[in-house]
Amino acid sequence: MSNILEVNKVLKQYGDYTALNEVSLTVPKGSIYGLLGPNGAGKTSLIRIINQITLPDSGKVIFDGEKLQPQHVQYIGYLPEERGLYKTMKVGEQCLYLAQMKGLSKAEAKKQLDYWFDRLEIQGWWNKKIQELSKGMAQKIQFVVTVLHKPKLLILDEPFSGFDPVNANLIKDEIIELNKQGTSVIFSTHRMESVEEMCDHIALIHKSNKLIEGKLDDVKRKYRTNSFEVGILSDNVEGLMYDITQKFSVAQTNFKSLNDEIKLEIQLGNALPNELLHLLTQRGQVTHFLEKIPSVNDIFIQTVSEN
Repeated sequence: MSNILEVNKVLKQYGDYTALNEVSLTVPKGSIYGLLGPNGAGKTSLIRIINQITLPDSGKVIFDGEKLQPQHVQYIGYLPEERGLYKTMKVGEQCLYLAQMKGLSKAEAKKQLDYWFDRLEIQGWWNKKIQELSKGMAQKIQFVVTVLHKPKLLILDEPFSGFDPVNANLIKDEIIELNKQGTSVIFSTHRMESVEEMCDHIALIHKSNKLIEGKLDDVKRKYRTNSFEVGILSDNVEGLMYDITQKFSVAQTNFKSLNDEIKLEIQLGNALPNELLHLLTQRGQVTHFLEKIPSVNDIFIQTVSEN
């Protein structure tokens, strides 16, 4: 798979403060790439460099096989966390203006706006002023002007901020559909459930340094602990616990269930899941057997805490 974006040893400093410490990233074409990190990690500085709002002190950025140039801005859509619509302008004239800044003709811009206004069911907003809209309504307009020029790379910084659950789900579906049509996505958010649901690659930046990068499944494999949640009904709990603790590391745990079973977290070490399952089925009725795959949130907290 070729890459839509390559960031090579980018350094960015503001006086004595280092925002990015020779950070390198690779965003594959067609991916939804989660850019993660605590506040102040350097994510916004990196996004601004990609959008050519600021320049790196050293290092380089490659966009679609070419060194990043001013003309590449027409192939990038950027939805910043701090939105930037002109509050006193009417929705329609503002959208046309911003579309033409991205290189669309007025006719093509109108065509794309008709499509998106219809798709998001906002046809009646054309002559409204931004200041007359709710925050969620204004967010929809901001999303439209970000994507209507059909960017190759879509950079989204907290895209669901300000949306109720229904509209957040609507925008999520549109992002996924754009990705299916070939748009690569960089997705920066603190909502880890959205990363789990949408991203196939992730990177974690902390204190100006990249700590993690790779396919989401590969990252999870690296952090897996070979632990299983187990629920079991048994007439001989004391005997069951003795047999399990002779072979495995065991701790009490809790999970939602409709049964009144014993709930355990069991770490297998070098043993196979079938060995544990065989022991359990000999000692009682297994009601729950699930590997504890680390979540993005677990990985985020563990990695940041360790560093």
